Amino acid sequence: MANILQNFVVIEGLDGAGTTTQLNKISLALTEKNYKVHSTFEPTDRPIGKIVRDVLAKRFNTTPLTLAKLYATDREDHLYNSEDGVIYHLKNDELVISDRYFYSSLAYQSVECDYEVVKKLNAYPHPQILIFIDTPVEVCINRINKRGREKDIFEQEHFLIKVSNNYTKILSELPKEIKLIKIDGTLSVDEIYNIIIENLLKNL
Repeated sequence: MANILQNFVVIEGLDGAGTTTQLNKISLALTEKNYKVHSTFEPTDRPIGKIVRDVLAKRFNTTPLTLAKLYATDREDHLYNSEDGVIYHLKNDELVISDRYFYSSLAYQSVECDYEVVKKLNAYPHPQILIFIDTPVEVCINRINKRGREKDIFEQEHFLIKVSNNYTKILSELPKEIKLIKIDGTLSVDEIYNIIIENLLKNL
């Protein structure tokens, strides 16, 4: 039986799928409905997460396995640190919603590292609810190009095709106890938001 963290919600998708936009919208909406909400994200803005972001932004280079280990270490801190970790907020009866979790590591780091190695590095509890915004690679690339900033190391079409294939594998292997909400990422921001809110209110 899978280890599940109740009242923990994770949003996943390719770069450009709109996970951050939806995190912000649903967190605000649930707060207005009197839920105690803690919204968060990975990589975090804590010291280890900042190192990960430096690698993504090409400020320095490292090996794919080192990056996978940095992600997993940042996640350990994200979950369990006693000041602001996911577990800390769950114990305070808050609903925790995270933009990305270890599924991102399985999808992204497994492009250049062995899948089973990455999986072993990320033997963390599953969320109660996983929201996956299923967006075609070409749509994501068009959105990324419109941002007008330098792309990070993962925001390349050939790479995201492999990431998308990894997500297909991950979702097919999810423990049955997890509630999966899979949404067509070509819908409008508001349409996606409405589907997410409807499902969260039904399942929380």
